[in-house]
Amino acid sequence: MSSRLRCFCELNDLSGAAGFLSATRRHIHQHPELSFAEADTADLVARHLEEWGWQVTRGVGGHGVVGSLREGTGTRSVALRADMDALPIDEASGKPWSSRRGGVMHACGHDGHTTMLLGAAQQLARTRQFSGTVHLVFQPAEEAGQDSGAQRMIADGLFERFPCDAIFGLHNSPGVPTGTFGFGSGPFMAASDAAYITIHGKGGHAARPQQTVDPVLIVGSLVVALQSIVSRNIDPRQTAIVTIGAVHAGSAANVIPDTATMALSIRSFDPEVRDLLEQRIRTLVTAHVQGYGGEVTIDYQRGYPVVINSDAETAFACEVARELVGADKVVANFPAVTGSEDFAYYLQHKPGSFLRLGNGEGAMLHNPRYDFNDEILTVGAAYWTRLAERFLAAA
Repeated sequence: MSSRLRCFCELNDLSGAAGFLSATRRHIHQHPELSFAEADTADLVARHLEEWGWQVTRGVGGHGVVGSLREGTGTRSVALRADMDALPIDEASGKPWSSRRGGVMHACGHDGHTTMLLGAAQQLARTRQFSGTVHLVFQPAEEAGQDSGAQRMIADGLFERFPCDAIFGLHNSPGVPTGTFGFGSGPFMAASDAAYITIHGKGGHAARPQQTVDPVLIVGSLVVALQSIVSRNIDPRQTAIVTIGAVHAGSAANVIPDTATMALSIRSFDPEVRDLLEQRIRTLVTAHVQGYGGEVTIDYQRGYPVVINSDAETAFACEVARELVGADKVVANFPAVTGSEDFAYYLQHKPGSFLRLGNGEGAMLHNPRYDFNDEILTVGAAYWTRLAERFLAAA
């Protein structure tokens, strides 16, 4: 290895960029854009990359942006990914940089993820301490749930147009100490499915319930019955979740409605458990509703698959973190996360790893009071820089 390429990025190498990164993150936070609408964010990203000398490709799978930088004679390549979209939530953080767009906010930290990768882009372009090719993937529509940004970028030839030997991504974790990294091999984040249930009864006067088939009664008892699926059908050594997130029925006290609806979120880590959950939900719901004399329609939607981290790439990513922040700020066996991520689709095509970075104390993700912790911007940027340098170190 040449002496020039022995000097991998250290935390203090990014200290001078802290002000720029914070200002950039807060600007993105103030101007959030929903899935499939990230035009301004994508333009900001592309303009910075072009300014720093990256080869920029816009419009990959929608508003996706890919920045590519080649240095030296190395033949290896690595991809680093950040998501850009926001959520349909009214912000209540009270921060001076709160969202200026009503009903839209960065409640999951994608503003921070984008900014950290921009920080790495600036540092890598400045120092060029690697031999090979770095691809930076700025992805839209991670929050879409269906037909997501990852799926669209892959369908648009992401890996054919920008070949890589491995791909890495990260997500901030509120409640985990600031700047602490978490890693896990194998199944690391859950598959996410949804079921939309419509119960068809027979409406009527509230004073004459015997003349009706009451969908409110059915939906009420079904809420309890559905909880038996995990407790009585799934091996207790497996992880599975059935959450009823929405129930809607009726609009007046003296009217029994014709219909009631439910929306379920279903999480799992094992393909067989995933299949069993769908089978049991369909069977139980159908039999339960029919037992009350009603009819039912079930729209069951498979969402993101399980995030399955590659062993070798996860071990490598963990080693890089230990070098950068020290072993005391690295959790090598981070507990599996029951949230979901469309990064899973990338890992179906390429080896790689998705990791967590502690955001410190504060509101949880998808909460109107959430805010990304600017203290970890330089940590994340330095980490991505060092990971790229180490992955593409000259022999």
